[in-house]
Amino acid sequence: MTEQEILAAVQDIFRDNFDDDSLVITRDTCADDIEDWDSLEQINLLTAIEKKFGIKFKLADVRNLKDVGDLLDLVARMV
Repeated sequence: MTEQEILAAVQDIFRDNFDDDSLVITRDTCADDIEDWDSLEQINLLTAIEKKFGIKFKLADVRNLKDVGDLLDLVARMV
């Protein structure tokens, strides 16, 4: 799976979770860039990504994620 395919799938998850069809994420997007992205939303995003890709994150995997780029790299390593 290419990074573009992963990004497209993750973007769909972000749009669904934040209920915003116009939301565009990049590798540099972080929680500060999206108003409603709080700790609860982080859990919802990670759960949806796990389900979509059939993977299971460990706390150590997600603890130091700084932005969407880190998240994409993590997913790419796990699929």
